[in-house]
Amino acid sequence: MKKIVHLSSVHKRYDIRIFLKECVTLADAGYDVYFVVADGLGDEVKSGVKILDVGYGHSGRLSRMLKTTKLVYKKALELNADLYQFHDPELIPSGIKLKRKTNAVVIFDSHENYSDDIKDKPYLNKYIRVFISVIYEFLERIMIKKLSAVIAATPSICNHFSERKALSININNYPFESEFEPLEKSNDTKYSATYIGTASEIRGLKELVDSFAINDGLNLAIAGTFSEPEFETRLKSSEGWANVYFLGLLSRESVKDLLSKSATAIVTFLPAPNHIESQPNKMFEYMSAGLPLVASNFPLWKEIVEGNNCGICVDPSSPQEISKAILYLNQNKEIARKMGENGRKAVLEKYNWSAEAMKLLEFYSSVLDNKNEQK
Repeated sequence: MKKIVHLSSVHKRYDIRIFLKECVTLADAGYDVYFVVADGLGDEVKSGVKILDVGYGHSGRLSRMLKTTKLVYKKALELNADLYQFHDPELIPSGIKLKRKTNAVVIFDSHENYSDDIKDKPYLNKYIRVFISVIYEFLERIMIKKLSAVIAATPSICNHFSERKALSININNYPFESEFEPLEKSNDTKYSATYIGTASEIRGLKELVDSFAINDGLNLAIAGTFSEPEFETRLKSSEGWANVYFLGLLSRESVKDLLSKSATAIVTFLPAPNHIESQPNKMFEYMSAGLPLVASNFPLWKEIVEGNNCGICVDPSSPQEISKAILYLNQNKEIARKMGENGRKAVLEKYNWSAEAMKLLEFYSSVLDNKNEQK
C-alpha cells in the first residue's frame, strides 16, 4: 500500500479541498493517507485519514513561516512516504528538501496564483505588495522546477505553471454532487438576493449594498462576517443598508434554509488579479442549490454562468447593473426558475467532484508508476 502524506502549515484539518475531497478520495481508493497539520488539536483518524498535529504555538505570519514549517517538514520526513503533497507556498523549500532527501514524488497543490494573490493583501503597503510579488514570482520560477509536479485548483493556475515548464494538472475545486440536494423552495421568498461569505471591499460588497438604494421593494441577505471593522462602518453607512438583513455566520442547515427563501444568489467580486481567473466554491454551490446567479462579467465566469444560461453577468463595480439584474430575475420568476434548473443540471453533469476525483487518482497512478520505472 502506497503511503501518501499531505502537508499544511496554514489550513484547518477539515479543509474541504485538502481533507474532504483529496485525502478522503485517496483513502477510499486504498492509499495509506496522512495529513500533517499545525492546529494544536492533537492526532486523530477520520474517514480513513490519519491526521497528525505538530502543534500550534506560533503566532504571526513570520513565526509560522520560520518555525511551523520546520515542524511540518520534520514530521513529513519521519513518515517516509511514497508521495508528498503540500498546500502552502511557504512549504516550497520544505518540498524541495523532501525531494532531495527521499525517493518520493513531491507535489505542490497550488490553490491560488500566489504572485497575484500577494498584490491583493490589504494589510501590506501597495509598494511592498508589488515588491514581494515580484520576488515571489522570481523564486517560484526557480524552485518549482525542483519538484515532481504541480496540482492546480483552476485552469488559469495550471497554465501559469505549464508556462514555467512544470508538469501540472488542473484539479478543480468543484462541489460534491450531494453537497446540496435540490432545495425545497419555500412559498415565502423572503429575500430578493443572498450573499454568503466574507463581507469585504475586494468582494464587491460596497457596490452590492449600494445597489439596494436604487429599487424600492428589493432586499439583500448577507450571511458571514465582516473583513474588518472599518469596512463594516463604511458598509453600514450606505443608503442601501436599510434594505439589508445581516445574519452573521450560519450553520450548513441554516444556509440551506436561507437559500430556499432567496430569489437569487450573488457573486459580484471586483476584478482583482486573483479573482478574474478564479472559480469560487460559492458559485457552484449556488448553482447546485438551483438558484439563478448575478455574477461578475469576467470571461471565465461568463463562460460558466451565461454559457450554461444559469444567471446574468454584470459589471461588479456598477450598482446600477447589479440592481437591474436582481430586479429582472425577481420580476421574471419563470426565467429565474429555468436558470436555476440549468445551473443545477450543469453541476450534476460537469462541475462536480466525482470527475475531478477520477483525474486525481489517474494522476497519482501515473506519477507513482513513473517513479517506479525510474528506480
